[in-house]
Amino acid sequence: MAKPWNGNLPEISRVLNLDWRLPWFKDWATTGQKLEQEWFQTGNLLAALNLSHMAPVQFVPQDQLPAGMAYEAYIFKTKQVPTRHNAHDFFNGLCWLRFPQTKLRLNSLQAQAIEEQGVQSHRGPLRDALTLLDENAALLLAPQELWKALQEKNWHAMFLDHRAAWAQTQLIVFGHAALEKLIKPYKGITVHVLNIPLPSRMNDTEIDSWLCQQLQAEWLQTKPYLPLPVMGLPAWSADNENPDFYEDKSVFRD
Repeated sequence: MAKPWNGNLPEISRVLNLDWRLPWFKDWATTGQKLEQEWFQTGNLLAALNLSHMAPVQFVPQDQLPAGMAYEAYIFKTKQVPTRHNAHDFFNGLCWLRFPQTKLRLNSLQAQAIEEQGVQSHRGPLRDALTLLDENAALLLAPQELWKALQEKNWHAMFLDHRAAWAQTQLIVFGHAALEKLIKPYKGITVHVLNIPLPSRMNDTEIDSWLCQQLQAEWLQTKPYLPLPVMGLPAWSADNENPDFYEDKSVFRD
């Protein structure tokens, strides 16, 4: 029987005890809650991730990454993901479990760019786009009127005039850095959603397959994403029941 965690309790307390009923975590609850429990029971995030057998990679200690070797190139070459015991890597691992095809595709494109361009001080447009999507993307399935308002940055139309339309949407926060921020949510959190609406509600396997196929180098370099301040979504913040919430130009920018 696995022993309960007896190591760095302050750190693991910061990572765990998530409320999986919250709007931004509920789509992750099936896999995430189980992973969280396994981490607590074993005291080892890597063991918990590898125990699931859901990812096409193995999770290894961070110090296994050779000095001077790019993280993405190492994953592509070895199919091993250097992982630390923290919230950021918890969510990264969770993404590997839930959307394995997409994570493999992102890694393949990153490794390809590194092979062609080397590791430079500036990533270049493709690696910038890949990193942004991997860290901060969200997938939005929404009616056309919401997409049109988002493209126009018409926040009043999007969140007030068409407020009822949000009942027909599905927003999945994909980027693991964005998920980490949502442990302690604040008004200014902004994700980047892809500028192609999906046709209808899909299950995880269908979304993973669709997104994997969309990730083409030429398309990504066009920056096909739109910024979305997620705390504006109905039910994501009690404060946004007041229309004045959307008058904050530091968040809801023109």
